[in-house]
Amino acid sequence: MNVDKIMNNLEKKHPGEVEYLQAVREVLESIEEVYNENPQFESANIIDRIIEPDRVITFKVPWVDDEGNVRVNLGYRIQFNNAIGPYKGGLRFHPSVNLSILKFLGFEQIFKNALTTLPMGGGKGGSDFDPKGKSNAEVMRFCQSFMLELWKYIGPETDVPAGDIGVGGREIGFLYGMYKRLAGDHTGVLTGKGSNWGGSLIRPEATGFGCVYFAKEMLATRGLSFEGKRVAISGFGNVAWGAALKATELGGIVVTISGPDGYIYDPDGISGKKIEYMLELRASNEDIVKPYSYAFEGSEFHGGKRPWEVKVDIALPCATQNELNGDDAATLIKNGCICVCEGANMPSTPEAIELFHKHGLLFAPGKASNAGGVATSGLEMTQNSMKLRWNRQEVDDRLHEIMCNIHCQCLKYGKREDGYVDYVKGANIAGFLKVANSMMDMGVI
Repeated sequence: MNVDKIMNNLEKKHPGEVEYLQAVREVLESIEEVYNENPQFESANIIDRIIEPDRVITFKVPWVDDEGNVRVNLGYRIQFNNAIGPYKGGLRFHPSVNLSILKFLGFEQIFKNALTTLPMGGGKGGSDFDPKGKSNAEVMRFCQSFMLELWKYIGPETDVPAGDIGVGGREIGFLYGMYKRLAGDHTGVLTGKGSNWGGSLIRPEATGFGCVYFAKEMLATRGLSFEGKRVAISGFGNVAWGAALKATELGGIVVTISGPDGYIYDPDGISGKKIEYMLELRASNEDIVKPYSYAFEGSEFHGGKRPWEVKVDIALPCATQNELNGDDAATLIKNGCICVCEGANMPSTPEAIELFHKHGLLFAPGKASNAGGVATSGLEMTQNSMKLRWNRQEVDDRLHEIMCNIHCQCLKYGKREDGYVDYVKGANIAGFLKVANSMMDMGVI
């Protein structure tokens, strides 16, 4: 396999899709050796078949605002690969949404879902609609219009969307209500549903919980734990909230959260009512963290900056893609950080990852360490299929077990002769082999 040749051809076909091309290159560079050791993959042209989505669905979404004006947004669904199960991946409502970002997310989702060992393929979708500042009625009308087009392409055994940035319980409820009316049945076609009507317990916290469980396993390889460690978290949504809860529960001291406006530094630790306040910040729909500094004495707001300049032991980037660059990585290393575990999707740039590896930090890529969210979505699908509901502890125990199993897969394929674990390589190889071998079994389709 010639990675540069493949990437040059891909860039010609999809010029300017930076995030998508970045995600594909990372995987190809990681799997090159194992791919070349398996000539059957080459003869079946697995690479060309796996790096292009099965289909890209694009549609307009007309809706009416509260003033009676007709608005139009774009909607997307990327059905990337269903070799091991129905397409599975979130819906993102945010002005930044475009094909490149959704294709990168859908491509990552293939391998992330494979790592969970649950029968789920990879997909992603969303819209450039911005829920921020919209009334509940406006969000409802948009969601209903969005589902009016999307429902034709999804189903509990075909494609099961979930939430993502901008799509929480409110949006999932409106989307599901419209699907139920159109399809005429009550099925597990969406995950992240309300707990009263088919949703799984701890789903909102699951991505953050899973990220911390994975970091816990990483630290254990060096005889370490969260106890007494200072933790920097970016973001303040569900992922950051779940990570703060679980890190604190394990004895960590969470000292930062962040938003588009800057970051909060709280040297006393973000715990108890302070973590609960994160939910109030999110519910305000303002997408800012500065009010935290007014609510809690001793905390500091640093406008226009990211939290990676703070001296910490553990960094959990839980906001968005490419939020932690080479300069940030250098600062973390200089300040003695020992572990970086991604809660968001591809939050670290290639330059940052290279530095983490060069300096021997424990580093986990999102496709492994943030798989707890989709794993719990898979558990929600299972509960829906069985027409039952597990309690909170049962779901948490299953999530913990899944994250430990993912860590074991990363160790299997990522451990070097010198003992250092390349979690990026381990996760990519483990996920790729499962999907590629499944594709081989099914022939050229």
